[in-house]
Amino acid sequence: MNGPVVVGFDGSPESLAATGWAAREALRQRLPLQILQAWPWPGTDVVGTDEAITLSRQRLAAREADLRAELAGLEVTSAHVHKDPAEALEAAGRTASLLVLGSRGLSTVRGFLVGSVSHQVLRRAACPVVLVRAGDGGSDGGGGGGDGDGGDGDGKGQDGNGDGGDGDDDAGREVVAGVDLDHPGDAVLAFAFAVADRRPAPLRVVHAWSPRSSSHLALDAIGAFDQEQLTVGTRRLADLLAPWRSRYPRVVVVPDLVQGSAAAALVDTSAAAGLVVIGRRLRRSPLGAHLGSVAHAAIHHVRCPVAVVPHD
Repeated sequence: MNGPVVVGFDGSPESLAATGWAAREALRQRLPLQILQAWPWPGTDVVGTDEAITLSRQRLAAREADLRAELAGLEVTSAHVHKDPAEALEAAGRTASLLVLGSRGLSTVRGFLVGSVSHQVLRRAACPVVLVRAGDGGSDGGGGGGDGDGGDGDGKGQDGNGDGGDGDDDAGREVVAGVDLDHPGDAVLAFAFAVADRRPAPLRVVHAWSPRSSSHLALDAIGAFDQEQLTVGTRRLADLLAPWRSRYPRVVVVPDLVQGSAAAALVDTSAAAGLVVIGRRLRRSPLGAHLGSVAHAAIHHVRCPVAVVPHD
């Protein structure tokens, strides 16, 4: 898809970081950048609303001008819409190549604080979604509601002086992709290889496995059984990656089979990463779309930007 890179903005440090990350990625992909600010208030009859809307539009215009000045060649536009942020972002994602949202980093606990807007967008978006937090390059309200369900954010960083710098700190840092060999998802690997190739950066492909040996087996038999599992997994991962290595010959690929929890493996291996890429299976059930346990853990506990890619 050649649609724009769309990023949510509400003036907070998180959205400043998200717009910076999105702008660099749009430039790498030679795609236009659209900065989307959604105003969820139901009307303009509340005292101070007109002034708040005017100020928010000014901040949006200033951010657009800053990015255009800082990144030569970037095609950037902005839009201020009177709509619920989650609905606005989900609608934009139907024609976008990529959605980028900010998430508030936790000061004492490693990871993201992911609010209801981002959760809705992550579950339903038709395109890949990247979460960025302040310091990575992030407002969980995406287009205008902070980390909650609407309003004008939490007031942090509204003067534009947050820590959402535009330095390309993720260039060259390892990209980590989590795969399930039983349900690998071509879209996940396609996204991860393309990102690694554009930066360029090494790509670590992680598959977590758990021993299936029976407890009643002798110790030497258990060891042999587990070794066989590891050997088979190594071969399957190599076979999975072979066509992608051919398609992206300059990407340095590091296959990584990790014993244990998939969520823990991704968190541990991403400590020095510039981006973590995970999949979200498209589920057509009466309960609707939802995030799996691995995706849920990753978006809350991985410290670098996280890309969630929908796949069949």
